[in-house]
Amino acid sequence: MSPALCSKGRALWLSRLGERGEWGQPYKRGRISIVKDTGPDRLALLRPPPAALLPFIIPLFTLFCQFQDTWQHLYQARLRELPWQGSCEDISKAALEQGSCLAPDGSWFGAWGGCHKVQESLLSSSSGYSNYRGILNWCVVMLVLSNARLFLENLIKYGILVDPIQVVSLFLKDPYSWPSLCLVIVANVFALAALHTERRLAAGSISENVGSVIHACNLLTILCFPVLVVLMVSSITPVGAVFALSIYTVLFLKLFSFRDVNKWCRARGRPKAARVRPASGLKKANGEVVPSGVCYPANLTYKDMYYFLFAPTLCYELNFPRSARIRKRFLLRRLFEMLFFIQLLVGLIQQWMVPTIQNSMKPFRDMDYSRIIERLLKLAVPNHLIWLIFFYWFFHSSLNVLAEVMQFGDREFYRDWWNSESVTYFWQNWNIPVHKWCLRHFYKPMIKRGVSKWTAQTAVFLASAFFHEYLVSVPLKMFRLWAFMGMMAQIPLAWLVGRFLRGNYGNAAVWISLIIGQPIAVLMYVHDYYVLNYEGGQ
Repeated sequence: MSPALCSKGRALWLSRLGERGEWGQPYKRGRISIVKDTGPDRLALLRPPPAALLPFIIPLFTLFCQFQDTWQHLYQARLRELPWQGSCEDISKAALEQGSCLAPDGSWFGAWGGCHKVQESLLSSSSGYSNYRGILNWCVVMLVLSNARLFLENLIKYGILVDPIQVVSLFLKDPYSWPSLCLVIVANVFALAALHTERRLAAGSISENVGSVIHACNLLTILCFPVLVVLMVSSITPVGAVFALSIYTVLFLKLFSFRDVNKWCRARGRPKAARVRPASGLKKANGEVVPSGVCYPANLTYKDMYYFLFAPTLCYELNFPRSARIRKRFLLRRLFEMLFFIQLLVGLIQQWMVPTIQNSMKPFRDMDYSRIIERLLKLAVPNHLIWLIFFYWFFHSSLNVLAEVMQFGDREFYRDWWNSESVTYFWQNWNIPVHKWCLRHFYKPMIKRGVSKWTAQTAVFLASAFFHEYLVSVPLKMFRLWAFMGMMAQIPLAWLVGRFLRGNYGNAAVWISLIIGQPIAVLMYVHDYYVLNYEGGQ
């Protein structure tokens, strides 16, 4: 016995012999109607087979019925949904509308059969796919493997160059002479001078003009005094001088903000107007903000002054946001990071960067441009890696340790500068304390005086370029203006990137300027320092 197939290829569902009548009689089951001899577009049963074949066919037919019963319940729900009664063309149309398809053996597949739909490839920009974590992991693995090869090559060529004792000599030439530390201690004099000047101004014992002159002389002395000490004292080292000048630069910016805020409070003439409302509802990982309510001139105390001097900010406020408690586990993690990364920095500089810089001197002397470019690219990798580690060590680990100990609530020391699509965005987000100071005490006051935005932005870059050169040229005791020109070159670079590059191309331009620009300045200063202090002496 075999079923007759219609022109559309539909298979006949069979049933047990006991469930149906004689061969050729109509068979009904649910909404299925199978009638014999009704045309080519109907399902029908043929005549029964000869009696001689029944012993062979009946066992096979019984086995088939058992198989049908096993799978029948899987399609029962779907069979109820489809309009089976009617011609094959009607059945085909209804099945296609409901997403069903027919397998080559004639069996119906319901929702399991729809395996295609309109969609884009994942790597197409129109697909909307954004989860590239696996590719990022691959990049990290490739970076680790490539740098591991460079590390092994460095060890084979130079051996182990890491020497912790040598780090001490970078700060001290004479163990009995500590000029950098003495400079830092003397800085307290300038802070106390600013505090007592503000007290006299608050009491009205001196006029605003006299107070402005005293503050200007105090701030100017903060910048000039350490320069004279560094240039006159021969026992001070370049690294020690950088440390001392950095402290004085931070002190200059803090006292500048301290003077401005207290001046604004006096200009308002209402002490309560100076109260800073605590952030309400701020519940972050560092605890709730503790409200405080110091008013001018009650803020002019030693405690308030030294809290501000040690706080990880450059902008003064009468009431800083405070965290409720010190998180010991968080503090221990950040301390461990500080210790680990500072040792890693020292090791990378001694083992990787110093030999590369030493090998770069000969191409500079011979003016071999191809070798200079090769050395520049070779120096770019360790220099950039050290810069990234220093960023994490200082802006995340160190400043968070300081903020946690002092319960300082504002922990926004950086933003997502790594996503910068323009040079301007990078400089606005990689160093938030400096950016806030420039915006509050430099940029906005110039805008209020009628200066154009472009002129104000250029002035900010000029000030930044001055302090970069101040922190490099003075400790090295030579003035070459490489850092100043490098910072001023950011102005046309920012215009070019903002004008012609967008999105990922702008982000790539920012990364290239960071990776290539810094090694150029490093090689320029090292070459000039080497020529001035070694070849000149010979």
